[in-house]
Amino acid sequence: MLRQDIFAVTDPERIRDLIRTHAWATLISHVPDRGLTVSHLPVLVADGGPGDALVLTGHLARTDAEEHQLGAHDVVLVFQGPHGYISPVWYEATPHVPTWNFVVAHVHGRPVVLGPEHTYGVLTDTVDHFEDRFPEPWRLERVDAYAHRIAAAVTGFTLTAARVTAKAKLSQDESDEVVHRVVAALTADQPYAHPQLARAMRDSRRQQ
Repeated sequence: MLRQDIFAVTDPERIRDLIRTHAWATLISHVPDRGLTVSHLPVLVADGGPGDALVLTGHLARTDAEEHQLGAHDVVLVFQGPHGYISPVWYEATPHVPTWNFVVAHVHGRPVVLGPEHTYGVLTDTVDHFEDRFPEPWRLERVDAYAHRIAAAVTGFTLTAARVTAKAKLSQDESDEVVHRVVAALTADQPYAHPQLARAMRDSRRQQ
């Protein structure tokens, strides 16, 4: 990922918030004799990492874990926040070309594969993480016997981040007036409307 200081995200809590809010991750491994292997999975932020290190937990089908040879080498987890097309028409200023605004984090590290009991704990935590938004959250214990049976085909893991690269390209290099016009366009009734991206741009402008 191209590194540009103006777009770099270095605040650990901001990175944690990105992962908590956009927990559907892309897992990328380079497996000897097989090459690149890619899977998609939910990943959570775990509390209490050593020295405030970023610690993640996740799970995927056991067959996927075997294809990745999970735990045998370093991997990258990619977390994609809000992103969208930005038309030069919205700038009302020239010269400009089309671009893409986005928020993303890459977390590098070596997973530690968990046993059945801890894997079940990851499944429980994952369900709770997403269900807690409901007034009456559903809990895995409601189907405990069934859940334990299918959990046998799941591999859980933890990953302590060895390196994190995060970027928020949100028109920080543009004037307040231009950003205001782009935000207005993203919240208007048009083909590339993206209120969540507009909100990220407003938040970024306040943090500058």
